[in-house]
Amino acid sequence: MHPDERLAPLRGALHHAVLSALARCPALAPRGGAAALQLLLLGLKQVRLHLGGSSARPVHPTPTEHSLETEMKRTTRRSLRAEPSPPAPAARATLVALAATSAMLAACSREAPVATPELRPVRSTVVQATDAAAGATYAGQVLARHESKLGFQTSGKVIARLVEVGQHVRRGQPLLRLDPAQESLHLASANANVEGAQSRVDEARLELRRTEQLLARQFASQAELDRQRTQLAEAESSLEQARAQREIRLNERGYTELRADRDGVVTALQVEVGQVVSPGQAVLVLAADGEREVLVSVPESRVHELAEAKALEVSLWARPGKRYAAALRELAPSADSVTRTYAARIRVKDADASLMLGMTASVHALDAGRAQGIRLPLSAVHHRDGQPLVWVVQGDKVSARPVTLAAAGRDTVLVGGGLADGEQVVTAGAHLLHEGQAVATLPATSLAQAAPGAAR
Repeated sequence: MHPDERLAPLRGALHHAVLSALARCPALAPRGGAAALQLLLLGLKQVRLHLGGSSARPVHPTPTEHSLETEMKRTTRRSLRAEPSPPAPAARATLVALAATSAMLAACSREAPVATPELRPVRSTVVQATDAAAGATYAGQVLARHESKLGFQTSGKVIARLVEVGQHVRRGQPLLRLDPAQESLHLASANANVEGAQSRVDEARLELRRTEQLLARQFASQAELDRQRTQLAEAESSLEQARAQREIRLNERGYTELRADRDGVVTALQVEVGQVVSPGQAVLVLAADGEREVLVSVPESRVHELAEAKALEVSLWARPGKRYAAALRELAPSADSVTRTYAARIRVKDADASLMLGMTASVHALDAGRAQGIRLPLSAVHHRDGQPLVWVVQGDKVSARPVTLAAAGRDTVLVGGGLADGEQVVTAGAHLLHEGQAVATLPATSLAQAAPGAAR
């Protein structure tokens, strides 16, 4: 009988064995009918080989099928060796069914275990809405309350510079000096004019006395006497004018030396020796001692925020632990044409020597931006395509939640929308998460403890 004809009674038994193995091993179920068909073909191949069939086609198994085929071979050979004579078709069917079943169960036992998803530890906090002030901070520069741009009241050539930038000066101390030669000549001319006017006055007085004597003897008329009196008045007026001109020239002679109008520090020098200056030209800036202010530039969107602030404080970048009470003294009525910001001067109360001119300072509006919201550390918020997000813990997994930011501080943000009271939010480790990731939450902490980088 041809080997293929002897296979017919074996197919039913082998198919029944494969189905039994699938029922006992659920791990093989996802493979379904394809796995059963492949195992059936492998079983038939083994039977053809042992029955001496030459028409069996070669089968190239996968690694899993190869292990099944090896197990089938081993089981079939053991069964055939135990039979002293060629088994009947029913016995062969039983042997093949046992071989297929044992092979499938052996493959089921060697299935790899399912990997457990990794839990990433994160730090979280349970949020609660509060009526909080976000506060606002403005960067600025320390300046003197009074700054004088000094200049000469006369023109001339600078011949001496008596101070340097940063030098402290006293009231009345000489700062710069002009060449006094021209003013000295003007003063000499004014003195000569005074002397000439004095001589004309003396002459007019002498003529008046002589006319009065002649009038008493009836040798002069009354009109002549009146004319002499008028000439004397004109001469005296010319004398007063000459004296005033001399005072002007004398003052101009003193204007060749520039003096400090108050105690202070020289913050700028805008001329050098040999330079010719005109009257009123600013040549030196003097910052007065005493009051100190902070000059800040406020964007137009935050002008009302600063103007309505009730409490201001000033801190120095060089001394962060020290704060000074302050108050808004001046707010520009119009924006700068270049920067489009508004200049504001903040007066520092109880300023001490540590507020040096030009220092970088920060003005803090403590009660600015008061709003209802949830305060979170900066590390809790990340951005995706420009949208701020936070990770909300739901069970043992996280999901991204879009939020609306009401205000931002130095280390915290005020969330205005997107979160509800009692929700658990990741505060550290947010940059390492993805949607639906399993996490292990550390105990909820306060905002002071939930610092950036606390969890990894």
